[in-house]
Amino acid sequence: MEKVERLISIIMILLRRDIVSANEFAQLFHVSKRTILRDMETLSLSNIPIYSIHGVHGGYGIMDEYKFDKRLLSSSDLENILTALSGLEQILISEEVAVTIKKIEAMVSPFSLNGSIELSFYDWEGRAEILQTLKTCQESISRRRIISFNYTDKDGVQTNRKVEPYQLNFSEMSWYLKGFCLDRQSYRTFKLSRIDDLSIDEQTFNPRDYVSEREHEVAYQPPLATIKALISPSIKDQIIERYGRKSIAEYSSELFLATIHVPQNSIGFQFLASFGTNLKIVEPLTYVEEFRNYLYEMVEIYS
Repeated sequence: MEKVERLISIIMILLRRDIVSANEFAQLFHVSKRTILRDMETLSLSNIPIYSIHGVHGGYGIMDEYKFDKRLLSSSDLENILTALSGLEQILISEEVAVTIKKIEAMVSPFSLNGSIELSFYDWEGRAEILQTLKTCQESISRRRIISFNYTDKDGVQTNRKVEPYQLNFSEMSWYLKGFCLDRQSYRTFKLSRIDDLSIDEQTFNPRDYVSEREHEVAYQPPLATIKALISPSIKDQIIERYGRKSIAEYSSELFLATIHVPQNSIGFQFLASFGTNLKIVEPLTYVEEFRNYLYEMVEIYS
């Protein structure tokens, strides 16, 4: 941690606590006690009202008049925020978010986190590649610079795009860029993993009324089909996570009956096929027929 970040963290800790010893600060930031003493001198010279108390239970504090109302965020609130942010860190985050996490860590007592919650995500190799695309998009958004890239849609068609970037969005397992496509003259959403040869142009842009546009835009939703399927106990938890317990009913000693809504297209078919032999669609018969044809096409590839 750089000195400036450490000084900010020290202030945040003192805003939350009454007295903190130099030894505790030294252990927290992995620096010497002498370094902490110099930090306190720096803060005092910067007109931060730091005071010291000598003795066994002594340490450093900050004048009460300088503190904010502790009722705004409790230690529990801060720990919950830290837990959420630490989990997102493993998905893909910017350096700015990483710094924010460090600051909140400094506000929470190092002894208060009890490790009652642990988040784990797949450490996919491709995320390291997408990280650079993410950073480039962030830079272009902050600098209001147009970006150019090759984009491959879900059907494999590749086009070259020029886009005014406005927002990065993380949905379920993937990152998306929302912006105004100059080639299509409309707002579009691009999946980062489908972007190649991304570059920032010299040309800048004046932001359009993107917020207003979002309020009026109607997000595209594919038509959904309500289906009934017999499922094995091994996938019951996955159905509950996505559709809730109300979607499942008892059927037999070995099976459950699930009533769920899925897109009536290849995306829905792919989702259902992912359950393999643990799921069998029984209604409606028209959807059963369409799904059977989809499976026949899959088998045909290997025949």
